[in-house]
Order: sequence, then C-alpha cells, then structure tokens
Amino acid sequence: MPHPAGPSDDDGAATLFGLEALGAPGAPATGAPAEPSAGPAFRTGDTARRLLPVREIYAEPAAAASPRGRQIRERFPRARLIEVDSHWNIPGLHGNEGNVERWVRVKGETLVLGERKTLTTRPNGRSADWIAPGPSNGCAMACAYCYVPRRKGYANPVTVFTNIDTIIAHLGRHIARQGRKPAPNQCDDTAWVYDIGENGDCSVDALICDNTADLVHAFRQWPTAKASFATKFVNPDLLAYDPRGRTRIRFSVMPADDSRLLDVRTSPVAERVAAAADFVDAGYEVHFNLSPVVLRPGWQAAWGELLEHLDDVLPARVKEQSAAEVIMLTHNRDLHEVNLGWHPKAEDALWRPALQQSKRSENGALNVRYRNQVKAEALHDLRGLIAARAPWLRIRYAF
Repeated sequence: MPHPAGPSDDDGAATLFGLEALGAPGAPATGAPAEPSAGPAFRTGDTARRLLPVREIYAEPAAAASPRGRQIRERFPRARLIEVDSHWNIPGLHGNEGNVERWVRVKGETLVLGERKTLTTRPNGRSADWIAPGPSNGCAMACAYCYVPRRKGYANPVTVFTNIDTIIAHLGRHIARQGRKPAPNQCDDTAWVYDIGENGDCSVDALICDNTADLVHAFRQWPTAKASFATKFVNPDLLAYDPRGRTRIRFSVMPADDSRLLDVRTSPVAERVAAAADFVDAGYEVHFNLSPVVLRPGWQAAWGELLEHLDDVLPARVKEQSAAEVIMLTHNRDLHEVNLGWHPKAEDALWRPALQQSKRSENGALNVRYRNQVKAEALHDLRGLIAARAPWLRIRYAF
C-alpha cells in the first residue's frame, strides 16, 4: 500500500528543519486500499520509523516500570530514558519557546510516558455521547490547526498513558451505569458512543503500543456502547483488531491542496478515502469528518471536487453505513503565534481576522471562529454541495 506523505517543499512544510516528508516515491496520487499485512507489523516498518524516530523518552517512574511502559521502552530500545516527576511539567520541553523552531522534530523524536491520574468521562452530545479519558495526549503528526498544543506549552509530542487497564475498568463501570440507550440521537441509534481519542490520534498511538488495540477489544464486550475516534493516518495494523462493529473510525478529510498545506506528516487524503472499504470489511463502522472547513478563495470548488471523489471511489457498502461530521475551523491567537515560528504559510489560510470573531470554548479557552453570518452562509453552501455531489452522505452534525 502507499505510505503516508507530507506536503512537498513547494507547499511549505515537507522538509522543515531537515525532516524528510513521509512517503514512498512514486506512490499513486489516488492512493490504494489498505491491505492486511501477512508480514511484520506496519508499526515496525519504514513508514513508522520515519514518523517516530524516537530518541528520548521522558517518563514518570511508575509509568516506565509498568507493563505498558516496558513494552514501549522495548519498542524503542535506543531511546534515552529520562525520569521526570510529572508528564505535564517537563523542564526544557514544556514552556520552552525555543522549541517552536523544533516543532515538528520534537513530535517525532520525543515520547512522554505518564499515568492518567484523573479519570473523568464527560458528556458531549455532538460527535459522541461521551468523551472518554483517552489513552494519550498529543500527536506525532503536525496539523497546523490542532488545538491540543495550545495547552501544552510550545511542545506537543505524544504522551502515552500507561495505566490502560485502569482506563478500561473506569469505562466498563461507566457503561454499566448507563444501561441501554433509551432513544436514537445524532450520535447513534442504539449505542452509547464514547470518543476515545479526543486529544490524540489512535491510529498513530497504535504505532507505539497496544493501547488502541486494548480499547477496541474492550468495546467488543460492551453491547450497549461503541468506541469512536477520528484519524488522519492510515495504519493497516488496525485491520487485524476484529472490532465486530463496536468501533467507529472517522477519517478526517479536506481538499488535497488544503491538506498538503495544513495536514503536516499525515496520510494523503486520497489514502484515507481509499482505505475506507477495507476498514468496513474488517468490522469497523467508517464515517468521515469534513474537518476543518477552511474558508479561502475557491474553497467551494475544492470541496466540490473532494465530494465528487468520494462519490466516485467509495463502494456501495461504505456509502450505505457512512455519515459525516462537518466542523468549521476554530483557531487560536496563541497557536497563530506558534505557527508563525515554524509554518507561517499555513497562517495565510488559517488567520483571517476580517472573517473571524472571538469565541469562548467550553473549556474556557478564548479562540476565534468564523463570524456567525460567514459561518452560516458557508455551512449552507457546503450542505448544498453535499446534496448535489454526494447525496448519500448523511450529515450527523455541523458545527
């Protein structure tokens, strides 16, 4: 199968600070369906090594000594282990403005291991019924609009929570208390949906350890619940997890030109689309996140082309079970300033004050989003494009 590729030098982000773009020379532009590998796991191959050339592992002592911590250390035997008191406060990593110049390199070369101390499942009601305590925080990819680094202080490597058994036990108790879902809603008709990847990408996490596999396997046991996570990375190892319909994977997509500029170090959008059928065949429910919708000159034509591509290449068995979330861009002044230090071309598309207004998010952060009238008109246009180009694509919610 083709491998994830970053943007080219011409697009402004591929070889930042000496990093080569991920990808296989000559990979077809349209991608190809992911296929289960009969050989070694994908996470031990060249693509994974390029995405995660881990050199340093910062770890809380208990996390490093745990079974999951030992698995991760064995996965990266050449990485230097550095013990820290807290995964949230690491001198020289968090709060170090100099790391802006190493923004992408830190994501690939650094891992953090910790234990999730607070186990809280909170209501959502948009994408999922509940936001679960996730198995990680941060990501090895470098999407320019990602909200997670705003709270992490100039560095956003993957933090893996090694007490996965505790997280799963918490979820089991929470699911048992809910009982059966009393009525359908926009999240699902019959199952309580739990987002397990709010602050990371579970497909990338699966390159590091078995946290994602453990969660997928756990949800097979819970007939009233369903796991859900969004991803921008095609990891064929997940095809062997046998989710039995209890995990929803949401492939995030946007027009290819936008993705090459903004989705740094991710799988090409065409690969994500092409992989959908194999994930359905492997037992996943597959939805699409049209996310984020970035308003720039020509955006309607670009989204129309993407929707036509979905309609052309997806087989009926994918379309019949699919649905979409539409998420308009939300940005942040602090992240804008960070991006100016490592990827200023992205801000030409993301930072458009004439179209944006301040927004107080649910977590209290002050962000910016498109002005009410601008957003309403854009959603109207996009709904029209979906109705005309991909009428089978049910919109679960638009935000």
